[in-house]
This record gives sequence, C-alpha cells and structure tokens, in this order.
Amino acid sequence: MDETADGTLSEPEEGDAASATLPLGNRELVLVSNREPYVHERDGDEIRVVRPAGGLTSALDPMMASTGGTWVAWGSGDGDEEMSDENGCVRVPPDSPAYDLKRVSLTDEQVTNYYYGYSNQVLWPLCHSDTAKMTPKQEFWRHYRETNEHFADAIREQVDPSEAVVWFQDYHFALAPRRIREDEPDAFCMQFWHIPWPSWDVLRSCPEYDELLDGLLANDLLGFHTDRYCENFLECVSAALDAEVNHEEKTIRYEGRTIRVESFPLGIDAAERRRLAGSAETDEAWESLREAYPLGAERLAVGVDRLDYTKGIEQRLAALELLWERHSEWRGRFTYVQKASVSRSRIDDYQRVRETVTDEVERINERFGTETWQPIVYIEDRLSVAKLAALYRESDVALVSSIRDGMNLVAKEYVASQVDEPGVLVLSELVGAHENLGDAALTVHPNDTESFADGIEEALTMDLSDRESRMDRLWSEVEENDIEAWKHDVVQRAGELLAERDGEGVKRGERA
Repeated sequence: MDETADGTLSEPEEGDAASATLPLGNRELVLVSNREPYVHERDGDEIRVVRPAGGLTSALDPMMASTGGTWVAWGSGDGDEEMSDENGCVRVPPDSPAYDLKRVSLTDEQVTNYYYGYSNQVLWPLCHSDTAKMTPKQEFWRHYRETNEHFADAIREQVDPSEAVVWFQDYHFALAPRRIREDEPDAFCMQFWHIPWPSWDVLRSCPEYDELLDGLLANDLLGFHTDRYCENFLECVSAALDAEVNHEEKTIRYEGRTIRVESFPLGIDAAERRRLAGSAETDEAWESLREAYPLGAERLAVGVDRLDYTKGIEQRLAALELLWERHSEWRGRFTYVQKASVSRSRIDDYQRVRETVTDEVERINERFGTETWQPIVYIEDRLSVAKLAALYRESDVALVSSIRDGMNLVAKEYVASQVDEPGVLVLSELVGAHENLGDAALTVHPNDTESFADGIEEALTMDLSDRESRMDRLWSEVEENDIEAWKHDVVQRAGELLAERDGEGVKRGERA
C-alpha cells in the first residue's frame, strides 16, 4: 500500500458501526498481508508487543477485533515464535483477544529474495512505470513463487478456504490466490492492489507477466485505487490472455469464472486526524518542534515521505531552489520542512535516493542560508503522530510531488489537519489522490521545474478566500471517502458478489 512516512492512525472505537457486521454470510474473514498487526520484539530479557507504523494494519485491526476471523502475515518479530503456539498462532489484540494471528515464518533468504527482491526490485518499479530499475533475477522469482505457496499453505492449515472469504492485501501475493483456488474451487478470494497498475506496454517488460495476471485472476474481486488502474489492468488482460474482457462493466470471463475489477479509493481516519490536529497534545508537540528545529520563518511548507525514488523529492528540491533563486523576497521568510523516513535501505536505489536528497539539502542550504535562516529543515528523526499533526497543521503549504503514487495518504492527512487558517495542497497530477482531490488542490507536474516553482509561489501568495474555498472542498472529499468508507465499500461489494454466487448455486440445484 501507500505508506505514511511516520506515525500510525489511532485505533477507532471498538464496535464501530461500519466494522461491526460484515455481510459475508457464515464465511470467516481471512486477511492476508505481508506486515502483521502486532509484533513481539525482545527488549533485553523481556518480550514486548509493538504495533508497526502504518495506516492499513491500524485501520483493519478494529474490524477484525469486532468480527473475529484470522489474519495471516509474516512473523517478523524476534519474539514472535516464542509467543505463538505450535501452529504459529497467537490471539490478538493482546488486551482483548478476539481473532487469530497466524504467523508465517520466512527464512532470511526468503525475505531477501521474495520481499526485497521480487516484490520491491521487480513489482514495485514495474507498477510505478520505472522499468529501468527492475532487476528480474531468477532467484527473486523462484522465492516469490515459493513464498506465495508458503502463504497459501498457511491459510489452508488454519481455515477451510471454501468456507471463508480470503482477502489478500497488496503486491506481495499475486500468485497466492491461484494456489488457493487450485485446491479449493469454491473459495471466495479478493485482493486489493495498493500501488498503481501499469499500462500493457510497461507490464510486458516483466518476463512473468502472464503468470502474475493468471494468479490475480483467481480472485473473485480485484480492487485498485482508481478507475485508471482498473482500465490498465483490463487492457493488460485483454492483450496477454485468452479472456473475455468487458471494459464497460469491468468484468473478465476467464477459465469459466467471472472476475470483477473495481476501484475503491483508500482513505484515512479523517475524524481522528482532525481531532488530533486540534488537541492540546498537538499544541505541546508544536512547541517541542520549535525548540528542536529552526522553524521560525514567516511561512512554512512541509513534505512527508519515505525516501523512495517514486516520491519526487529531488524534483521538489529543484523547484524550491528555483523559487528562492527567482524570488529573493522569500529568502529568510519561507522555510521548507522535509520529514523523511529511511526505507528499504538494503536496496541500492534507495540508498542513492537518500544520498542524493541529503546532498541536495546541504547544497541548497549552503547556497541560500544565512546565520538567522535555514531554507530547508531536514528531519529523519522519528516523530510522534502528534508532532506530525503539528507539522501538518502549522504548514501553510504541503508539497506532494510524487512522480508515480498509488494514492498518497499524506495529501489526505494534511487536509484533515487544517483546523486553523487553511493552507494549500500542492499536488502532483501523477498521484492516485489527484483523481479525487485534483479539482481543489493546486496541481503541478513534478518534472516541470519552472511551473512547479511557480505553483509553490502561487500557493504562498494565495488569498484567504481562495484557500478556504479549496480546503472546504478537499475536506468534504477526505471526510466522505475515509478509511471506514473504504472498508465498508470493499466488504459490502464482496458480500453482494457472494450473495449472487450463492443464489446462482441455489437455482442450479433447483433445476437439477
């Protein structure tokens, strides 16, 4: 999925109405993800429970806690094995156990090749249309295939897939649905692909494209963030496989089955973000940030990103440099804050991004900085969710300049945090969020440095009435399409498809 650079979404209240009842009949919900919602880590002689940073696991955990079921994930903690039973399971949440967490053990070799290899050096650049960064090694593919089989085995060990709804999350499991369906033809599988889906011309550069498509078509329901990604997927299937594709209805007939391909734009816990932004905790966090970093300029802009080549951080820095070069009046008056999180540092391309960004920040600060003003404040330190909310709230501008992004939740978090005088969202037209937020955001193309710099200057000088009008529309969109709406829409659609299939089964039995 799209990853928030820091912090986690606060957990909704237990028994949330949108999560309390799932329309899945008598089937058990089985959630499958690479990341687990609870990790047991050793801390000296003790083992403590950690909730990993990331909006998705935090958002789905309350749903699982209210309905029960099974969550299957990679057991990444060094204390996981000791705290799990002989089947690799532990009941969670720890304070009020309600569902089973089935942990899948992976060797270091599997993690290197399945996760850092095929998932993040083949599928990630492929889906972000950067084929030059693809590294299609045979050992990557072999371990990706074997690990998907390993996860499918773990699912079957824990539940009967013919009596469950198996919901796969993201690009780590393109093959696992086929492994499930081969053994259990009556299983109901669905998958949400949290990153972009590329065009056919891009996908065909991957040597395993046909097997990836075949694996995904073992799902009954396949979800993407935007209509554009759905259309890309349909075009790929039409070009690559012997399948009947209906673009208007977004259905695929393949091997005697009908697969639905639909868009479900991922949201955030907007109400919680808004509450946090207006809290006393965030007031204190802002004072702490001001003490720790030089944030005293008249105007602030913020960017919050993982150090990933898809995020367009280098392009953003180039536009900022041009702004300060052409508009000397902003020197000393405007500071940009880059909150960056180190990501996938074992991969060379990610190491180079970090080196490039830190070098550029240092160079720009040396070029324009004075004894009393620092143009760019670069932060790699982990920030609490309250401090992140404070940065969002106090920044006059947010810069989201990804050159390719499945959704980008940072844009939505910034909008939800504008509880005082509203700021301006400067948004790349190349991110998934632009499909819903583009009309009210200030749109830029990250690779057009001159117009990007002009866009930042326009944001800094925009009058209050325009900012208020834009932010009101942005907030309405973020509030309406929040994380609860996403969960409801996906699961509700699955329930409808199950009801259709069960109804067809009854009719066939009556005719017989």
